[in-house]
Amino acid sequence: MQVSVEAKEGFERCMTVEVPAARINTEVEKRLKKIARTARLDGFRPGKAPISLIRGRYDGQVREDVFREMLQSTYFEALSQEKLQPAGEPRIEPLEKEIEDGFAYTATFEVMPEIALNEMSDITIKRPVARVEESDIDEMVEKLRTQRATWTAVDRAAEDGDQITINFKGYIEGELFDGGSADDVPLKLGSGQMIEGFEAGLLGIKAGESRTLELTFPEDYQAANLAGKEAKFEVEAIKIAISELPEIDEEFAKMFSASGNIADLRNDIRSNMERELESRISSSVKEQAMQALLDANNIEVPAALLEDEAAGLKKKAEAEMANDSTESNAKQVLPLELFMDNAKRRVSLGLIMSEVIKANNIEVDAERLKAKIEQIAADYEDPKTVVDWYYNNEEQLSQLENVVLEEQVVDWVLDQVKVEEEQTSFAGLTSGGM
Repeated sequence: MQVSVEAKEGFERCMTVEVPAARINTEVEKRLKKIARTARLDGFRPGKAPISLIRGRYDGQVREDVFREMLQSTYFEALSQEKLQPAGEPRIEPLEKEIEDGFAYTATFEVMPEIALNEMSDITIKRPVARVEESDIDEMVEKLRTQRATWTAVDRAAEDGDQITINFKGYIEGELFDGGSADDVPLKLGSGQMIEGFEAGLLGIKAGESRTLELTFPEDYQAANLAGKEAKFEVEAIKIAISELPEIDEEFAKMFSASGNIADLRNDIRSNMERELESRISSSVKEQAMQALLDANNIEVPAALLEDEAAGLKKKAEAEMANDSTESNAKQVLPLELFMDNAKRRVSLGLIMSEVIKANNIEVDAERLKAKIEQIAADYEDPKTVVDWYYNNEEQLSQLENVVLEEQVVDWVLDQVKVEEEQTSFAGLTSGGM
């Protein structure tokens, strides 16, 4: 077998593979003899037909099968011979060749980039330092009270923070639009649940009163068919209600803690918040470490990898939108370009991390993996069963191994860069929501 490789633009390579006729004929003859041992031809006992008749009957089909299988096998054989690592599926084109000369083809594909990791000692990562204060616990208790608030109807005009129950109909150019009408909808004024101007337009309304609101959907509204459109809403207020928070007592504590003890509740809250804090600190450091890898190693990526990743992100986003109850979202087709930047980051980071792992002979730390599995299992009634399940579930175990490998790469990055502690607060670190 003869192989030659031509470098094209960027990562593209054109590999020509020539397979001699002798190799093909040898395989064809081997298969014909195998068929001959069991073939049933009229006038002959099974396996007794002359090979010439077997060849005449089966040569064409056998040769076709050999060509197809040898095309695949010789492609991978040629890649191994030339030490090439393709970045995507090849484009195969057969070359004209007489049958007695064998067969030949070209395979055009992109190759994986060669990455040389760069110095990172000038990069600084800031490790957040914070603790859970009593005031943080007080704030969380208030959030829990808000979650258990009850609403009591009042006979007065609606104010900011009140919950009003409404019926509404939405019109665009005089026509009702899909998803723009509903009855008996509870709405807390000031929550930002509706588009700008809707809630503000209902301040001062009373039960039984109706109002017409003329509003404009934001240009970046999630439903593209409504974005930027002018709309009119006819709104009827059914009920005005105010929030009443529960007292912080034994009954309140029993909603969240089995003992019904306020001190136990606060201890549980502290434990949960400290776990959240630890997770946020770890996430912050990891995000900075990943960005440091990208900043230090500005690589180009094969278009095949980029397009495949973008297509995967697009498919996932459209599937999520299809699960939405609105018909407009279910039919939404998103442009591939929308996902290119994210795809570039993900592919680049994956390639760089793979090089870090390979260059530093990083392997999954078995003890670290075990600790992670046991940490997950601790939240279940029968931890041992969960641990055994992970170790006997190849797919789930592989996912956790990847998580552990990522953590080990982060540790490697932290050894290469400067790490400075940065004082912050629980609220400052978790302001994105819990």
